Amino acid sequence: MSNRPSIAQRSVNSISWNISTSAVLTVLGFGRSVLLARLLPIEVFGIYAFAGSILSITSPLATWATGNAFLHRSSETQDEGYAAAVLLTLKLILMPIWAFLVITGALIFTSGQNRLALVVLTIVSGLSQLTEVPRLILTRRIVHRRLAIMQLLDAVISTFVTLFLAWQGVTLWALLASNFVTLVLNVSALYIWRPVWKPYLAWSTPVMHYYLSFGSKSLVATLIAKALDQLDDFWTGVFLSNTSLSFYSKAYNFATYPRKIVANPINSVAAGIYAELKGDRLRLSQAFFRVNAFLVRSGFLLAGLLALIAPEFIRILLGERWMPMLNVFRLMLIFTLFDPIKATVGDLFIAVGKPEMVVRARMIQLGIMVAGLFAFGLWLDIAGVALAVDVMLVVGIALLLWQARDYVDFSISGLLGPPFLALAIAVAAATITSNLPAVHGSDWLTGIIKLSVFTICYSLIIFILERKKLMEITSYMLSTFSRKQRKERK
Repeated sequence: MSNRPSIAQRSVNSISWNISTSAVLTVLGFGRSVLLARLLPIEVFGIYAFAGSILSITSPLATWATGNAFLHRSSETQDEGYAAAVLLTLKLILMPIWAFLVITGALIFTSGQNRLALVVLTIVSGLSQLTEVPRLILTRRIVHRRLAIMQLLDAVISTFVTLFLAWQGVTLWALLASNFVTLVLNVSALYIWRPVWKPYLAWSTPVMHYYLSFGSKSLVATLIAKALDQLDDFWTGVFLSNTSLSFYSKAYNFATYPRKIVANPINSVAAGIYAELKGDRLRLSQAFFRVNAFLVRSGFLLAGLLALIAPEFIRILLGERWMPMLNVFRLMLIFTLFDPIKATVGDLFIAVGKPEMVVRARMIQLGIMVAGLFAFGLWLDIAGVALAVDVMLVVGIALLLWQARDYVDFSISGLLGPPFLALAIAVAAATITSNLPAVHGSDWLTGIIKLSVFTICYSLIIFILERKKLMEITSYMLSTFSRKQRKERK
């Protein structure tokens, strides 16, 4: 018998490492973002975000979504080592073409630090693509410990390096340094220290055709998803300014922390729940409502808190110079409210075998976003960009929920009504209290009062309105996680 751990053991071990690492990464990422915001010039963040948006939107062309093809078990990938070698060969063909096109565009259409950032990040990103093959091998084997440790080391080392350089007065290169740290660490941990796989090149026309054919099926969907995530940054960098993009990207970054804390762990489980219950409409409907009700209620709580304490949060942690991002930060919290639902509804369509419905909705969203950026962005600056993103997301969520009714039964008023009411009352109570003469004037005191009053009011109203339902939702989420872990241990 093989001494290799079972799939269940590897799954539990991988989940444990990923959850533990995710918590540490969130804390480190938050701390680094705050300190860098205080140390670096504001416009530097816009330069870095603009280059990153271009790479993110175009990067699927460098991979052609071939990673999913390698992970998919088929006759072409049965020989893992040989399939990996063919994949590396294909990457050495696609990656230089992509890098050449991006760098050429950078030399023609950009200048100054924008050109520098885009060229440097393209080269580093292209080289990093070559480390994806051993990463995919570990993922395919369901062995995530090394990947989790690499993420942790990357976060720690890059945080130290970027903060040290920023403290020494280095500006753009302080941010670019984190990408170099990631590249060096990936090469060292995957190819040099106890290498996952000994790289070599191989050519196989059938395997190449399989990779390109399989990847092309999801390439368009991947490109649309990337555009939805990054087009706002790209548009802001092109039509507004680096400083505007700095305020916008920083507001977006902090507004998405609730998703990292609450939504990501739930979303990682939701897909499995829906897939298991796809043949039972009643139970699937119950699971769908409970998962999304939990996300909505927790999301409204965190978004309401951040919206209220936004002025104090910015002044205390980031500094007065970042106050121009206040309105954008508050507008982006609408994104925080609904974005987690988007992922779970998408998981539902995948579970019932209708992924094309997600693609269709994303194409509509992309059209709305482009129209909104020009309609609102040129008029209201970055507040208009945030408004365009909010409209895009709300329309997309409404469309997805409307389509989901073909497969699950749920009440929109039951899903959104109670948290909306609780949010409105709690915000009003906290705002009135924080403006009392004895409270108003101190950021620390005002922030603590807002946080306390809002949390108590919101929780109390939700408890009064939904005591029974809340207990059912909480019990269901806890039992689902426990059942999932027990099942994986068998």
